[in-house]
Amino acid sequence: MKSVRRTTGIVISTGALLAAVALCAQTPSPQERAAALKQSLAANQAALKKYSWVETTTISLKGEVKKQEQKQCAYGADGKVQKTPIPGATPTAQPEQKESKGRRGGRVKQAVVEKKVDELKDYMERAAALVHAYVPPDPQKIQAAQAANHLSIQPSANVVTMTITDYQQPGDSLAIGFNTTDNQLATYNVSSYVEKPKDDVLTLAVTFGRLEDGVSYPQQILLDVKSKNVQVKVVNSGYKKSGT
Repeated sequence: MKSVRRTTGIVISTGALLAAVALCAQTPSPQERAAALKQSLAANQAALKKYSWVETTTISLKGEVKKQEQKQCAYGADGKVQKTPIPGATPTAQPEQKESKGRRGGRVKQAVVEKKVDELKDYMERAAALVHAYVPPDPQKIQAAQAANHLSIQPSANVVTMTITDYQQPGDSLAIGFNTTDNQLATYNVSSYVEKPKDDVLTLAVTFGRLEDGVSYPQQILLDVKSKNVQVKVVNSGYKKSGT
């Protein structure tokens, strides 16, 4: 009876060990996951280059729209996005000018206000430019991050997250989530800054859409600098294949 129990225990242990070995063999290594995710990104980006679309950018300060513009976008022969302004887009909002009782005092105050407005315009433009520094992701920067050991993989049940540090500038972080079933983009979050890492921290989140052929695209990009009350929203729409 004891020998039967021992034999049974050995069979169960051997079966569990074989199952564990098989599971380990099926589980991709971090390097394999990173390679698969980079390949998926490159393939998706190559497919997007066949499309043209409309980009609508809205820059707000304290919840008030300060600038909104639309551009027709398409990839050029050099692989870079070519943007053409669309006539009739909402013009930049101008600050209200209040009359002052004293002429000299009024001129001084107006000059101060104009200087602050110009500084804010410059800051908001730089914040908006950072959107395109992070979206879409650059395969070469991802490769460089992996070579510098700035890339990590966090697998879960349904989503694998690839986190990259020092992607665009020192101290930033880019986290890209992929569905485990098809390696398609699921989440995209950035933590960075415009000027100083601690003073004007920004967050960037992307909501993805899916075209008819299954290609993912950044449907909405939202950049938020809470310390400055600056928000930049980019909406991409009207995707059409070039030549159609």
